[in-house]
Amino acid sequence: MSIFKKFTGAALACTMLTGAAVAQDMQFFRIGTGGAGGTYFPIGGIIANAISNPPGSRACEDGGNCGVPGLVAIAQSTNASAHNVNAIQAGQMEAGLSGAATLHFAYHGKGKYEGQAKPDLRVIANLFPEDLHLVMPKDASLDGLGDLKGKRVGIAQAGSGTQIAVELIVGDHGVNRDNIDEAELNNSQSAERLADGQLDAYFYAAGTPVAAMIQLDNTKGMELYNWTDAEVKQANETVPYYIPSTIPAGTYPGVDYDVNTVAVSGILVTNANVDEELIYGVTKAMWSETARKLLDSGHPKGKVITMDTALDGVDGIGVPLHPGAERFYREIGLIK
Repeated sequence: MSIFKKFTGAALACTMLTGAAVAQDMQFFRIGTGGAGGTYFPIGGIIANAISNPPGSRACEDGGNCGVPGLVAIAQSTNASAHNVNAIQAGQMEAGLSGAATLHFAYHGKGKYEGQAKPDLRVIANLFPEDLHLVMPKDASLDGLGDLKGKRVGIAQAGSGTQIAVELIVGDHGVNRDNIDEAELNNSQSAERLADGQLDAYFYAAGTPVAAMIQLDNTKGMELYNWTDAEVKQANETVPYYIPSTIPAGTYPGVDYDVNTVAVSGILVTNANVDEELIYGVTKAMWSETARKLLDSGHPKGKVITMDTALDGVDGIGVPLHPGAERFYREIGLIK
């Protein structure tokens, strides 16, 4: 055997061993988001990008991404909050986004989760407020939430956090599945049905501005229902995690008035059994300088996702922090 052949064989063996080592070091991290027309999907994608640092990537100190070494995070489109908490509890995903109300109900086994508590859910961070939009065709109006009776109404996806809250909120005004023609659709589907004249109104909770609503506003036009102070107060009493909020005039160009509504926090959630060191690294990477640039440039709602507000409202949800996230927040002084 020639020296060349010996060298080639040794190099190939070395390459194979190196490749095996790289493969062993790679770790996947699935993040459940929402539909493509909402806010969870793009925000989840930004977070996935920020915390990833696949094998062979440049190190953070060398100008590379400041993610978790060896981690490949993947944002998966789902039916949002309810789907995500179920999948996280079942170990089908490592993390996901959820509205605070759904997270509370699921963890404590309340409401639609009666007898089906999800005790392994843990919080990584509070992200951003999700405003509840009640969307109507251009020039349409409602004489109060009770005026939805008899109408064709989109109540969001089956089992979603928005749907759970909406049914509770409109129930206070005598509106239920028996007196509306309800449609269980995601945001993009609802916007399409409204544009085609197949819906009179639809609900959707998401961080503003919402892509599907921007498209609807630019093509067919739309109106947003302006809640009365009494309706906001009642909604807050019925679903305490929905707090008073305002969608400023011009958020959607065709909606040139402030919109009184309620909002719920979007939370990044994981499972208690996910490795503490991994979640510590994920939490740290989320608040790196690289992540800050990605959040600021990637989506309008990204700018309000800050380390200073990472724990806002978390105590009130009644769901523990993951030990890895808690350790990071203690180290930086957010938890005394």
